Amino acid sequence: MTHSPSRRTFLGMSVATVASAPRLSAANERIVVGVMGTGGRGTSLAKTFAERPNVQVAYVCDVDPARVKDAQKAVSAVSKLEPKVVGDFRRILDDKAVDVFVCAACNHWHAPSAILACQAGKHVYVEKPCSHNPREGELLVAAARKADRRVQMGNQRRSYPKIVEAMQALREGVIGRVYFAQSWYTNNRTSIGKGEAGPPPAGLDYELWQGPAPQRAFKSNYLHYNWHWFWHWGNGELGNNGVHMIDLCRWGLGADYPSQVTSAGGRYRYKDDQETPDTHVVSFDFSGGRTITWEGFSCNQIPLKAVEVLFQGETGSLAIIGNGYTVFDPKGKEVKKVPGTSSDAMHVDNLLAAIRSGEKLNSEIEEGHKSTLLCHLGNIAHRTGRTLHCDPANGRVKNDPEALKMWSREYAPGWEPKV
Repeated sequence: MTHSPSRRTFLGMSVATVASAPRLSAANERIVVGVMGTGGRGTSLAKTFAERPNVQVAYVCDVDPARVKDAQKAVSAVSKLEPKVVGDFRRILDDKAVDVFVCAACNHWHAPSAILACQAGKHVYVEKPCSHNPREGELLVAAARKADRRVQMGNQRRSYPKIVEAMQALREGVIGRVYFAQSWYTNNRTSIGKGEAGPPPAGLDYELWQGPAPQRAFKSNYLHYNWHWFWHWGNGELGNNGVHMIDLCRWGLGADYPSQVTSAGGRYRYKDDQETPDTHVVSFDFSGGRTITWEGFSCNQIPLKAVEVLFQGETGSLAIIGNGYTVFDPKGKEVKKVPGTSSDAMHVDNLLAAIRSGEKLNSEIEEGHKSTLLCHLGNIAHRTGRTLHCDPANGRVKNDPEALKMWSREYAPGWEPKV
C-alpha cells in the first residue's frame, strides 16, 4: 500500500477551481471542520471548535485508531453531531463540504498537510510551529496567498486580550523605545532512554505517520511524544514551546527577520537517544539595535519563571506574566499590574470571524512563519556550531552552504510540498 498524495483526486484541482471555491455568505452560516491529529492538543482543539456556535466538527483523523476513537467521544460529548473517524487526512480534504482543516499532527506534517489543504480549498488552523524547516514555511505562505485561504497558526497568545493590550502599550511608549526582549521555558522532562527496534503498535499506520519524512524503522521511544527530540520529525524544545515566547518577543519589538543568530547549549542532563538540546540559549539580533534571547531548560524547573517574557526599554520594563502584564520603572519598581485570562476559543473565534466576515487574523500565517523561522535559525545555529549571518529582508542565511542545506529537507517520494 502506498500513501503517495499523487493518488488523491483533489490534487488535480486547477488553481482556478480552488480560487473560486464558495465563500460563506452569511455571518451565521455553519462552518464545517476536520481535525488531523488527536493527541491531547488535537482533541482539545476539536472540542473547542465543536463548542463554537454554528460549527460542526465533521471529521477526526489519526493514524492511531485507539486515539481517534477517544477524540470522537470527546467531540460527541459537546456536540449533537458525532464526527466521522478516518485514518487518512486526505479523506477530509476530498470532502467539499469541509470549510476548515485543522492540523494538530506532528511537526513534520504541519506545513505539508496545510499546503495540501489550501490547494483543496480549505481554510487552515495549523498548530505551532507552522513548519518543520524554513522552506516549508515559505511555501505555506505562498500556498495561502495563491489559494486565497485564511491560515492561522496556533500561537494562541496572539488572541489573549491583555497580551494584545500589553503589545499596544509597548507601541505607545509605556517603557520608551523597546530594545531587548528576554524569554524562557522550563520543564522537568525525564530521559527518553534507548529505544528498541521492533514492529510498531498494532493498528498504527506507521507509514502514514511518517508521511513526508523519509521512512525510518520504528523504535519504542518515538511515539507519541518523543519524536519532538529527533531532528527527523521534530524541532526540539525551541520549536515545541520556545516558539510561543519568541513570537511574543518579536511582536513586542516590532521585529521581522534577524541579521544574526547565535546558539549555545546541548544535551547535558541525560545520555540517551535524544538529539535535540535540553539546555539551550539562543540570541537573535535585529537591525535598529534590538535583540531577543530565549533560554530553554527542559530538565530543570528553575524557580524564577513566573515571567515568560521581559521587555526592556529606555524608561522601564514590561513583563508578560500569567497572560497579563506588569510594568516596572527603571529601578524595577512595579507601577502597573494587569491580570489576564486565556482560552483557545479566543484564537479559534478569530479564525471563524476571518472566514465569515473578513476580520483580520491575529496570527496570519506570514506572521506565524516569521516567528517559526527564528526557531529554525536557532536550531541551525546549534547544529552547525556557529553564528549565522542572515539577510534582514527575508531571514535567509548568507555565505554558509552547510547551514543552507538545512533550509529544506529530503522528502519521501511523492510528498514533496509544491505550490
